[in-house]
Amino acid sequence: MSTSALATPPGQSPRPEIRPGNQAAIQAGAPVTGALQVAVAESLKPETRAKTMTASQVTRGTGNARFDLWIEAFESRARAQGISKATFDRAFATVSYDEDAIRRDSNQSEFTKAIWDYLDSAASDVRIRNGKAALASQGATLEAIERRYGVEKEIVAAVWGLESAYGSFRGSSHVVSSMATLAFDGRRGAFFEDQLIAALRILQSGDTTAENMTGSWAGAMGHTQFMPTSYLDYAVDFTGDGRRDIWSDDPSDALASTAAYLKRFGWQTGQPWGVEVRLPGGFDFAQADRKIERSPADWARMGVTGLDGRPVPDHGRAAILLPAGGKGPAFMIFDNFSVIERYNAADAYVIGVGHLADRLAGRPAIQTAWPRDDRALTFSERKEMQQRLTDAGFSTQGVDGRVGPNTISAVRAYQLARGLLPDGYPSLSLLTRLR
Repeated sequence: MSTSALATPPGQSPRPEIRPGNQAAIQAGAPVTGALQVAVAESLKPETRAKTMTASQVTRGTGNARFDLWIEAFESRARAQGISKATFDRAFATVSYDEDAIRRDSNQSEFTKAIWDYLDSAASDVRIRNGKAALASQGATLEAIERRYGVEKEIVAAVWGLESAYGSFRGSSHVVSSMATLAFDGRRGAFFEDQLIAALRILQSGDTTAENMTGSWAGAMGHTQFMPTSYLDYAVDFTGDGRRDIWSDDPSDALASTAAYLKRFGWQTGQPWGVEVRLPGGFDFAQADRKIERSPADWARMGVTGLDGRPVPDHGRAAILLPAGGKGPAFMIFDNFSVIERYNAADAYVIGVGHLADRLAGRPAIQTAWPRDDRALTFSERKEMQQRLTDAGFSTQGVDGRVGPNTISAVRAYQLARGLLPDGYPSLSLLTRLR
């Protein structure tokens, strides 16, 4: 949902949407099929839309002629979706082409950071200290939010800490400019056009002004970095002033909106996101699979215990997660892990939120050492590994540089076939062996 002020973990990518076709044809009731379907798809391309307009139609002056033409074409699409002319004109009065948004969007796929380096920052001494100060200064608000939504105050504070360093770095980009630029010229135009329409709806509702609607280069806004569509669906007016103001220096609405979001997706009060565990000698690493869930008692019968050697308390069915393979920490993760994933799907982010929350609640740091002599694979190396695994007969179901369940399964199958530790971890040493 967000673009973290810390550093976006690898694998995060907003889901692209399928957009409707030619409006005139649809309004006339014509079926969008065959040649018309091709023409519609072509008409949605920014460069094609720009060519169909004359210079006399352009009234904007952003300094980018093609962008000006796109804005003119977009206005008709926005108006067709209920955005008033007054709202549109106010929102676009000071719009400019955001070159920084394009540059940063283009570099996202190359992001590479080992999970232990990410967590060193996510749960650093400074972030923990500042988090405890935030818990103290916003204690009454966070406790009231916890009572209303059932989401522990430490979890809400941890999201706040990772997303904006407790409100210190909320982003200064003009959201309408950034969304318009990315919708026009970015890799995920349809996705960002949806976000732009949502941003205009927020402005039309009166919750904030275009000048005050600032956020990250990717459109994530406020203390806990809500994307515009998520704001429309889940933001709440906790203060009761008639506005869902996540941009205010007062974080109340933003923090409550985060709790409401997590509750909406199934947060269970009192259930941990995960618990660090000890695996027995000879553990079958094929069992460390998100699809394999057992009760803590059943895991204990297989030798999987808490670090104290006792069975993990029964918080419900759980899976075993090895974020750095068999040489790093192991976690028993519960349903709340998946709830945090709705905020950001990267394992590093979920563990970052969960572990920071644990530290804010006074629980200890992760005990098992990370394999710090290893390093994360680059984007190109991840693609190379996928291609080499597939060529060797262990298909990853695509070569996209993103390590998901299919790639982990392929890695594990290769490891089993070669007599290696089958932990499913795509390490540099494994890539070297594939070469």
